[in-house]
Amino acid sequence: MSTTSLKLPEETKQRAVAAAQKQGVSPHAFMVNAIEQAAEAAERRAKFVGEALAARDAILATGKGYDADEVHAYLKARVAGKKVAKPKARSWRG
Repeated sequence: MSTTSLKLPEETKQRAVAAAQKQGVSPHAFMVNAIEQAAEAAERRAKFVGEALAARDAILATGKGYDADEVHAYLKARVAGKKVAKPKARSWRG
């Protein structure tokens, strides 16, 4: 495990110490956990954006997409426990 020096404003440090005490962990463990959570969130966001861009490219390449109203109706029906057919991709190009 490597060591990293982290300079914090005094107020931020005190908030971290107080939060760590409330959670029953050391300030070090609290900060390591906070950094891990932030890194995971950044990775999930990057993956989400990458998937969105790939989906956009696919829509532009195929000229097909889904009608939002049909997708919403499908999702509402599924949440209600109904068996319904999935919406079909349609050409949106004129």
